[in-house]
Amino acid sequence: MRSKKTKDLTLFAFFLAVELILLFTPLGFLRIGPLSATLMHIPVIIAAVTMGLKYGIALGLIFGLCSVWNATFAPGITSFCFSPFITIGGISGNYASLIIAIVPRICIGLTAYGIFALCQKHKVNEAAGVIASALGGAIVNTVLVLGMIYLFFGAAYAQATGVSYDALLAVLMGVVFTNGIAEALIAAAVSVMVYKALKPILK
Repeated sequence: MRSKKTKDLTLFAFFLAVELILLFTPLGFLRIGPLSATLMHIPVIIAAVTMGLKYGIALGLIFGLCSVWNATFAPGITSFCFSPFITIGGISGNYASLIIAIVPRICIGLTAYGIFALCQKHKVNEAAGVIASALGGAIVNTVLVLGMIYLFFGAAYAQATGVSYDALLAVLMGVVFTNGIAEALIAAAVSVMVYKALKPILK
């Protein structure tokens, strides 16, 4: 038991280090128009499927806090959606910014763990289970982030990006089917490779 706990804590520390490296390098948040594509969901997914729910949630929380940090100290035109501490173009973030930044990230861990556990229960091939978990976790993150932006900051986001509010929902759906799908596919490919590499260590 002690050996497994030590192994899990060591692995968690490794994933935490990866998250911090991504945060402080361009790989963490890649600016694409008003939004940022990210790779920071991948360690959350891998932690959830390799170590379990509490580690997936913990790393998801860290990802969320990193989002707040990035939006605060490297702001873009829509960073008010992710940080309550800044004002961009007269539009200020608020408590909803923390919800958008943190809740979807925690849900990555919840979703990835839930899908992987379900796949294991039904004796689905492990690699297929990891891929399904990564796709599910990444898509849930994208849908929740964009959905909450529309819910809490729809008019302000449309103003900041120069998009008609009437067209905003269609624009955000377009992001889901472009950036969101790309992030999910990258997450699936990387997660299954890392899982296979870590599998001998996890035994």
